Amino acid sequence: MTTGLEVPLDPKVLEGLPQPPTITHQSSKDFIIDPRENILIYCEAKGKPHPSFSWTRNGTHFDVEKDSKVLMKPSSGTLVIDISGEKAEAYEGIYQCTARNEHGTAVSNNIVIRQSRSPLWSKERKEAIMVQVGVSLVLQCRPPAGLPPPIIFWMDNNFQRLPQNTRVSQALNGDLYFSNVLLDDTRNDYICYARFPHTQTIQQKQPITVKVLDSDPSGERRPSFMAPPGQSSTQMALRGGVLELECIAEGLPTPEVSWYKESGDLPSSRMSFHNFQKTLKIADVMEADAGDYRCTAKNSLGSAHHIIKVNVKAAPFWISAPRNLILAPKETGILTCRVSGDPKPQIAWSVNGVPIEDSPKDMSRKVEDDTVILSDVQTGSSAVYQCNASNEFGYLLANAFVNVLAEAPRVLTPPNNVYQVITNNPAFLDCASFGSPIPTITWFKDSQTSILNRDPYVIHNNGTLEINVAQSLNSGKYTCIASNNLGTRENHVYLEVKEPTRILAQPEYMVVQRNRKAVFECKVKHDPTLIPTMNWLKDNGELPDDERFLVDTDSLTINDVTEEDEGTYTCVMNTTLDQDSASAMLTVVEATPTPAIVYEEPDPPTDLELTDQRERSVQLTWIPGDEHNSPTQKFLVQYEDLLHQAGVWHNLTEEEGTKTTAHLDLSPYAYYSFRVLAVNHVGYSRPSQPSRQYRTNPAAPDVNPTDVHGVGTEHNNLVISWKELTGLQSNGPGLQYKVNWRQKDVEEDWSSETVANASKYVVSGTPTFVPYEVKVQAVNDYGNGPAPEAVEGYSGEDVPMSAPESVQVLVQNGTLAEVHWEPVLTSVVRGRLQGYKVSYWRERSLHQAEAQQEEQQVLAFSGNRTDGRLPGLKPYSLYTLNIRVVNGKGEGPPSPNHNFETPEGVPGPPSFLHIKNTNMDSLTLEWGPPQDNNGRLTGYTLKYQPVNSSNELGPVEEMVFPANETTVILSDLKYSTRYKFYFNAKTIKGSGPTITEEAVTIMDEGKYAMKSNQVDLATQGWFIGLMCAIALLILVLLIICFIKRNKGGKYPVKEKEDAHHDPEIQPMKDDDGTFGEYSDTEDHKPLKGSRTPSNGTVKRDDSDDSLVDYGEGGDGQFNEDGSFIGQYSGKKEKDTHEGNESSEAPSPVNAMNSFV
Repeated sequence: MTTGLEVPLDPKVLEGLPQPPTITHQSSKDFIIDPRENILIYCEAKGKPHPSFSWTRNGTHFDVEKDSKVLMKPSSGTLVIDISGEKAEAYEGIYQCTARNEHGTAVSNNIVIRQSRSPLWSKERKEAIMVQVGVSLVLQCRPPAGLPPPIIFWMDNNFQRLPQNTRVSQALNGDLYFSNVLLDDTRNDYICYARFPHTQTIQQKQPITVKVLDSDPSGERRPSFMAPPGQSSTQMALRGGVLELECIAEGLPTPEVSWYKESGDLPSSRMSFHNFQKTLKIADVMEADAGDYRCTAKNSLGSAHHIIKVNVKAAPFWISAPRNLILAPKETGILTCRVSGDPKPQIAWSVNGVPIEDSPKDMSRKVEDDTVILSDVQTGSSAVYQCNASNEFGYLLANAFVNVLAEAPRVLTPPNNVYQVITNNPAFLDCASFGSPIPTITWFKDSQTSILNRDPYVIHNNGTLEINVAQSLNSGKYTCIASNNLGTRENHVYLEVKEPTRILAQPEYMVVQRNRKAVFECKVKHDPTLIPTMNWLKDNGELPDDERFLVDTDSLTINDVTEEDEGTYTCVMNTTLDQDSASAMLTVVEATPTPAIVYEEPDPPTDLELTDQRERSVQLTWIPGDEHNSPTQKFLVQYEDLLHQAGVWHNLTEEEGTKTTAHLDLSPYAYYSFRVLAVNHVGYSRPSQPSRQYRTNPAAPDVNPTDVHGVGTEHNNLVISWKELTGLQSNGPGLQYKVNWRQKDVEEDWSSETVANASKYVVSGTPTFVPYEVKVQAVNDYGNGPAPEAVEGYSGEDVPMSAPESVQVLVQNGTLAEVHWEPVLTSVVRGRLQGYKVSYWRERSLHQAEAQQEEQQVLAFSGNRTDGRLPGLKPYSLYTLNIRVVNGKGEGPPSPNHNFETPEGVPGPPSFLHIKNTNMDSLTLEWGPPQDNNGRLTGYTLKYQPVNSSNELGPVEEMVFPANETTVILSDLKYSTRYKFYFNAKTIKGSGPTITEEAVTIMDEGKYAMKSNQVDLATQGWFIGLMCAIALLILVLLIICFIKRNKGGKYPVKEKEDAHHDPEIQPMKDDDGTFGEYSDTEDHKPLKGSRTPSNGTVKRDDSDDSLVDYGEGGDGQFNEDGSFIGQYSGKKEKDTHEGNESSEAPSPVNAMNSFV
């Protein structure tokens, strides 16, 4: 059953949501107008679509458009009536506004429009009033009736108020009463004035002349009442109004008036006396104010009494006003219109402004006095209901719409909100939602852990998640899920729990000589993710704007201090979440050549005396000891209770260092001794000598035990526990505890048991998990403690009796399933339902015939849930689950095992990829199937590509293999090349994760062999001698070349080429200096078998020797037939592999090549 759903004000949510009209602003029920101003009658309403407005006057339709003096504001029902040149009386009447749209009709209160009036005083001729001295007198005012009633006051001809006192005073009706007249009362200008507040006009009555005669003076007499007359009277007051009771007495001497309520005490908080105690005024009248009020007038000759019987009536007032309902189709809702009043109000219901008995019959609607029950509502049945409650003193009118909506959940809290909170403070994570039916809110932490509604978490009705005491482990990602039968929405928020800001090194009290430097330290620890701001204050104000004050990161320095710098300095460390502060005083003294001042802790106080000794308090005085150059900051008063804890001293109170006395509050039944310690910035003094002993008398306990709980430990008991009182709290001997209990909501008397020296009592034989009321009262030999408050507890829980039924599993995909069940009855829970626990495990893969049961997984779902999600499943598997009910005692029996299968998914990675039989242009790949097929394998995909020495990737080749193959031979590969392989498996759901491997094809053995032969040749002695001769010859040629070049000549390379006619030596091109035939890219490759660094140059092997070792640049290379080729130009070209340039003479190796 639904009691109501609030429509959020978020425009994004309101857009497109239909809503019946709601009156948002209207004029007061009784509206008195000023005839000099236009009439403004308010009527504002909202709805979707925006409502239209109409009016009735005196029960009939008021056609606004036909009256040129009346204007209705656009998109509003507010009326503006121009009464200039018109009589305001023409527009007096009872107005009612109606706001309607296609979803219903709302109506306003009946607004009574009346014109304010300030009539003139009727002319009358007043004769002088002759009266004997001492008699009583009443001067009547009797102002004309106005609207609203006028305010009365008495003045003289000079517009001065007439003095009033206990003898002369103005009554509530405006008349002027004299308890007895004096000769001084003779005057001819007693004038009554009436001020009409609405029109701000004042009317004056004709002056009254009073002549007091002394020919036959009246003697002294007992009091008697002038108003009200007689011994008793009756007065009625309305609840919530103001009650004014008046008693005016005459007599001589002037009587004094006092008040007394016979049936109870006067309400002191709402009561006041006026008019010299003659008027009793009670504000905000309540039913308890009814009764007999006695006013007593008394003088020296006697007294008189008058009883005013007060009856309190009440206009209708709300107990529970009807609230707007938003219902989903087929839901049931209740509109409640609960009012009270005296006499009892009559309740009348209307629908869309039409009395409910005259509206079309609706079988889904049932009216029961103050309640309307709507059952199985349907789309299109939205309407506005009116409740009118009335009695003879007034009426109440309320509109409440019923809006039938079917809306999927929406989460209104912005996504990815980050909440920050300081450790040990509460954290509140919002999850505002809207939907119809009302969404159910579930919270998860880090997208996995379901949060139950228990410590340290509290899930509020509005969806907010509260963490009572936030700790760092509570930081993380939180997900709230709003769901109803039309859908599910989720929102993620983040909580960051920060470390508190703390001042580690506080500024200390300083005494500094004038013109010296003062430094206050303030070192702070704070959360590193928060930005701190340090502020320094002087005497709680800003620091002086003076360059002598230097603020550093963790200190304040004051240079050249003066007497004006004395004061209290406070460092305040603020972050965006918290702050901490610490203070210290600065004292500036004159610079003297005296030795350095020695600071020590003060001497202990002396001469402790107890004065002003009372039952529960005493005053302690002392004489301070020597301060030793450091002012006393405070005095610490301690006590010893020789009766309960002899030899143990407790802190009682602290006093400022300037005081020498302390008022001490004491407890009964204790033997006190006191001592005092002084504290300065150096430390504590030694304790003073104890005072004399002071004993307090026993008394009944002042307090009852705290931390009272009623919790069952077994299914048939209730353990009532409490925190015992201390000896000082016992207040007397014979301390015991009176334990009371009774079952809640059951008509039975309290059971009780009195125990001593105990902190718990066990009640046996209780029913399982029923609520109890318990209370514990302290008693001793001198009486009982205060009446204890009852605390609700529960007898013990027992494990649930049965398991959920109708278990169903809806498989969403290969890794997620939803489980649904029917909730168990409350009677079989036998405890506080905490939720449901779903246990599930994987029996086997659907590939396997035999079961290979895996470890059981458990998910807990808080509250009375009927469904849950099972994440992290493995595809193409057989699972088994069961469900248990969980309460505070434990788990109930499991439901019957339920099997379900998950569909296929993408496979896992292949178990391995091995590379074997690597040759110059081929290699063999072997692989193993995935450990987790997650379905039926449809094949494998292989991709591979070459990788050069700069780690640049070449073109990709792709191959596909059937599921039953586990090996393949790849051919047509490049020799001495690194390849990267990518390999994955496939099912009908797609490809799984890829594994990678790398391999290098082997090098050309022929070239490697040629290099090896050259290395062996270089080790022969004859070859070494030959090389030396050649080197010498080259050196001579270089010298000749160098000399000719310096003379501008050219080296005759061409001639030497012609002289040798060696077919293996080809001429260089004239333009670029390269060999005409050996420009193939193959010539630029490094020798096989050599170690080639990443920059492309060939490094010399420590264990090998070759012709290259004797060259300068290592430019020699082998031709395809094994012959050695070298450049012999005068300038070496820049090679892409070398990355450098040389202008030196040709190397010996290059030169040698020219003669081969």
